[in-house]
Amino acid sequence: MFNNIIGNEKIKQELEEAIKNNQISHSYMFIGEEGIGKKEIAKEFAKNILCLGENKPCNYCKSCVEFNSENHPDFQIIEPEGNTLKIDTIREFQKKVVEKPITSERKVYIINDSDKMTPEAQNCLLKTLEEPPEFVIIILIGKNENFFLSTIKSRCLIMHFEQLSNSELKEFLENRYQIKVRSGLMLESYQGSIGKALKMQERYEMYENIEEIIKKIQEKSIIDILKTSEIIYKSKEEIFDILEFINIIILSLAKTSYKYAKCVEIVENTKKRLKSNANYDMSIDNMLLKMKETIS
Repeated sequence: MFNNIIGNEKIKQELEEAIKNNQISHSYMFIGEEGIGKKEIAKEFAKNILCLGENKPCNYCKSCVEFNSENHPDFQIIEPEGNTLKIDTIREFQKKVVEKPITSERKVYIINDSDKMTPEAQNCLLKTLEEPPEFVIIILIGKNENFFLSTIKSRCLIMHFEQLSNSELKEFLENRYQIKVRSGLMLESYQGSIGKALKMQERYEMYENIEEIIKKIQEKSIIDILKTSEIIYKSKEEIFDILEFINIIILSLAKTSYKYAKCVEIVENTKKRLKSNANYDMSIDNMLLKMKETIS
C-alpha cells in the first residue's frame, strides 16, 4: 500500500490494518517535521479508503483512476492562504463536507498545515469533528501539536511521525533522484526531511563553500573571512537553513577543540537578532567576527 514511501513503518502498518479491518477513524492528526512524508502517506491512505476494488489500491477502478488524475470528486486537500488558515476556508469546507459521496462510499479531506488555523477556524472546525457525517474522514496535518486546541486534539487519532534516518534518506535520494550525498555534514543537516534535502541539494555548491569557510575560519584573516563569506550575505532568503548548517559544522569541529562549542551560542544569538529584524549585513558581520575572535 505504501511501497513507494519510505520511513514511519509502524504508522503505515496501523493505517493498512485500519483499512483491512474497516476500522477507520473519522478524524486523524498527523504530526511531525516538514518534509518527512506526512502528506504523501495521507494521500495514499485516502486513495486506499476511496478505492472500490477488493485489493487496495487496485489502480483500475473508477475511484483510483480519478484519484490518480487528481480529479476525484470525493477527495480534497485544503491549504492555508499565506501564513494562516482562516475561518472562511473552514466554513467553505463545511458546506461541502455534508454532501454525499459521488464516486466512492466515503469522502476524504486533508487539511494541510492545519496547525496554522486561527483559533476561530479551529472552533468552527470543532463542530464538524464533534458530529462528522458518517461517510467523511478528515486528516489534519501539522508540525506542532501544541498549536491545536485541546478540544480538537481530543477528537482526533493522533499519529506522531518520525524523521527519516540518515541511511534511509541517503538511500532514498540515491534511488529516487540519483542524488549522491558526498558530505556527511550535509546529510546531517537534512534532519531526516526529504523536502529539506531536495531544497538544500539545489544549492549544494553554496553549502559546500560555507562548509569550507567555517572549517578554515581559524586560519584566515578577518578580511579574508568577510571576502569569502559573500555567499552568506547574498543568501538572505535561506539564512536560517544556513545558520543551522553552520551549527552542525561547529558541533563537528567542537570534538577537536572546546572553543568551537562557544560558537553555537553566537549563531543562536544571530538567529534571534535576525528574527527581531536587526540589520542583516551587520548581524552576519558580528557573527563571523565573534566566531573568529572566539576560536583564535
